[in-house]
Amino acid sequence: MNSPIMIACAHGTSSPLGAAEVNGLRAGISELRPGLDVREAYVDVQDPDLVDVMAGLPEGEQAVIVPLLLSVGFHTKVDIARAARGREGSTASDPLGPDPRLAEILDQRLREAGATEHDAVVLAAAGSTNPKASVSVEELAEHLRALRGNRIVPAYGAAAKPSVPDAVASLRAEYPGGEGQGRVIIASYLLAHGYFHDQLAKAEADVVTEPLLPSRLMAEIALDRYDAAVAAAAGAAAAAP
Repeated sequence: MNSPIMIACAHGTSSPLGAAEVNGLRAGISELRPGLDVREAYVDVQDPDLVDVMAGLPEGEQAVIVPLLLSVGFHTKVDIARAARGREGSTASDPLGPDPRLAEILDQRLREAGATEHDAVVLAAAGSTNPKASVSVEELAEHLRALRGNRIVPAYGAAAKPSVPDAVASLRAEYPGGEGQGRVIIASYLLAHGYFHDQLAKAEADVVTEPLLPSRLMAEIALDRYDAAVAAAAGAAAAAP
């Protein structure tokens, strides 16, 4: 039996660099799993739209939608869930986060940015009105604290509090910046370059790290989400009368 098609579904971005980074993630998935049919889809901004991709799948083929997103939110709970329900035999996996390996990537980005133990870190996520999204960011912050001794404050680009600029401002008195005095560093907990990453530069931190991509670990996480969804679907089918 053929493996289900993976629909690697991202949010979408108008940033050419961000789009290239996400396409690089799909290429990384294909490199790790030769023979797996990995297809491109988006829920906003870019084409092909997820609904159209699902409608265009070959007759009788099953699919697993893997959200290339870092937490639950409207797109996972509504857009992606609806698309999966609309095609018999198809399902959706969990999003990529939270996962301890994402903290490893963030740690690497902080080291690349020259962060020291004297600096405070604002863990900057996109934000969502879904409370579970903030819970997942807090969980990721705990994974990062296990790797680093820095003070780490989760913050958000939209929809949740504190905002990234407010978090930076609240830390500034304690961390004035400058050599040996402690800086405020924004760790970009974003998949790729785009609107939200561009906004981080306006928050007046001393340093902003690069986003999570490119990273081979991201491709590994995506495949783990796919495998878990395939296994869950097989288990449900076996248990059905």
